Amino acid sequence: MFPETILHSRRLVLRAFDTGDIQDTRASCSDSLTQRWLPLPQPYTLDDATAWCTSTARAMRDSGDGIQFAITDAGTKRLMGQVGLKKTDWRALVSEVGYWVSPWARGHGIAVEATRTLAHWLLTDQHFQRMELRAATENTASQAVALKAGFHREGTLRNAGLAHGTRVDLVLFSLVPGDLGSTTDPTSRSPA
Repeated sequence: MFPETILHSRRLVLRAFDTGDIQDTRASCSDSLTQRWLPLPQPYTLDDATAWCTSTARAMRDSGDGIQFAITDAGTKRLMGQVGLKKTDWRALVSEVGYWVSPWARGHGIAVEATRTLAHWLLTDQHFQRMELRAATENTASQAVALKAGFHREGTLRNAGLAHGTRVDLVLFSLVPGDLGSTTDPTSRSPA
C-alpha cells in the first residue's frame, strides 16, 4: 500500500479526508457537473459523504488499490476537490489518477496543480513507471486538465467506460518518469 503522506504545492495541501470534509464533499459530489462524469450515487447523500470521508477513502489505501487525497486550499484549509490513485498495479508500477473539483474552486487550475503534484510524488518518490488518466471523450474539461498537467494522449478506448448505466468511449492519457524532464519538484512532503 502507499504510505500515508501529505503533499504540498504552491497553493494546495493534499491530505487524507477527515470528518471536517463531509459537508463540502456532499456539496461537491451532489453537483450536476461532478455527477455527469463520475459513477457516484444519485442522489449523493450526507451518509455517502460521511462514508467516503471516514472509511471508504482510507479503505482504498489499506487494500492497496490506491490512495485518495482531499485537495485543500493552503491558506483557508477549505476542501477544493479530490485527487487520487486507483487500480494500482504494483507489479507493473502503474496507477490511474482520478479527480473532481468542487464547484467553488473550478476555473483556477486546481485539478492541474493537484494532478501534477501527485504525479511527481508517484513517479519520483514512489518509483512508479506510469500514471494513466482516462476521460470520457465528451469530457473536454478533464482532457484539458490532462494535457496541461503534461500527460500524453495515447488514443481512444472504445466502449471502455460506464457513466450512470451508459457505455462511453474513454480517451487514454499517460505520464512516465521521462516526461517529468528537468521540471522543478512541485511538491514538498510530510509524514501523515
